[in-house]
Amino acid sequence: MLTDNRKVDPVEDAKYRSLVGVHLVLIDERGRVLLGRRVNTGFGDGLFHVPAGHLEAGESVIDGLIREANEEIGIEIPCEAFEFVHVMHSGAKDGRVQMFFRTRHWNGHVTNREPDKCSELRWFDPQNLPTDIVDYCRQALAAITAGEAFSLYGWDES
Repeated sequence: MLTDNRKVDPVEDAKYRSLVGVHLVLIDERGRVLLGRRVNTGFGDGLFHVPAGHLEAGESVIDGLIREANEEIGIEIPCEAFEFVHVMHSGAKDGRVQMFFRTRHWNGHVTNREPDKCSELRWFDPQNLPTDIVDYCRQALAAITAGEAFSLYGWDES
């Protein structure tokens, strides 16, 4: 039997917990992906990104996606409409795990419900994404297009 008698400081231990990001790859009837231009967020401002957010305490990944879709773009997505397409483990010091789910089915009209954080919403051909896109988002969308379910981002590969 293994035991661990280390005393762990909860503040020190917290730095080893991963944040989980949930990302919505929304595809319209023409096969285009929805991207929003970030503003006033402190991360990637001026760049495009898919609708996304972080899980809240006690929230499932699907519940987080449903909440973010409603908060950011005003649509409702049924639980069964989500298709898991990619997970990315980030080498950032907080060890983020980014989960990407695709859907082609939703209720309501896509609307920018957070104009203080998003200056515009636009649909793009996944094969012709803008150059001004958050780097890890570009990498994930390319991996999704290639059918790759997993990638690393920002790790020292040496």
